[in-house]
Amino acid sequence: MHRTVEPLDAAALRAALTGRWEQVDVVERTGSTNADLLAAAADGAPDRTVLVAEHQESGRGRLSRTWVAPPGTGITVSVLLRPTGVPPARFAWLPLLAGLALLDAVRAVCDVPAGLKWPNDLLLGAGQRKAAGILAEVADAVRPAVVVGIGLNVAASPPDQPGATSLAAEGAVVDRMQVLTTLLSCLAERESVWRAGRGDAEATRLRADYRRGCVTLGSEVRVELPGGTVWRGIAEDVDRDGRLLLLDPAGHRRAVAAGDVVHLRPSG
Repeated sequence: MHRTVEPLDAAALRAALTGRWEQVDVVERTGSTNADLLAAAADGAPDRTVLVAEHQESGRGRLSRTWVAPPGTGITVSVLLRPTGVPPARFAWLPLLAGLALLDAVRAVCDVPAGLKWPNDLLLGAGQRKAAGILAEVADAVRPAVVVGIGLNVAASPPDQPGATSLAAEGAVVDRMQVLTTLLSCLAERESVWRAGRGDAEATRLRADYRRGCVTLGSEVRVELPGGTVWRGIAEDVDRDGRLLLLDPAGHRRAVAAGDVVHLRPSG
């Protein structure tokens, strides 16, 4: 049966987010919301600018991957943040913070089992299948800024993401507007606390909250590093810089700043 997709209501979204975000725009179609906000940042776009796309044709993921979000099936949103007062060295926590805000939002709107795979993939259901991803990119070297993009599968998963899932596929009956409004509210709250604490993940309890939501910790994993090196071991913890701490079979501990994690055996 054909299901009519309700378009996102930009005016209602702005009204719901008043006081949390400076500028909120919804476009029907674009190549990449991240690329658009990176360009806007270079032109001086304000802190806490939000761009939502109904249809994204060439979304960007980690490790230079691309993906397509079919119209009306999910949420594609990017935010521009200029965290004045936070040392740039602590910006590495922003994608993890965004993942935690996404987890907060999903748990608020439905009861589907959810958790995070380090650093910020949202996993849903008993099978822990991916339903969302996040990409953070430095936007302006002169006036420190970061663009954080989030793609969440709501009604269906994109055909170019084999093995992925969606909120609907896991039994959740949710409205995209409700999910998006909740997500941006949770993200604003998390980021504001982090910014007020000058990006200190320990003092703001960001690290503690992340550890509770991350299903990678305690799991046996394979980590594929950007250069092609592969490490295996037990994911023990996340350090103060957001790096994954891995205990390998030889008993050596390694800190992973970037890489693809594959869960070989769940925790417990």
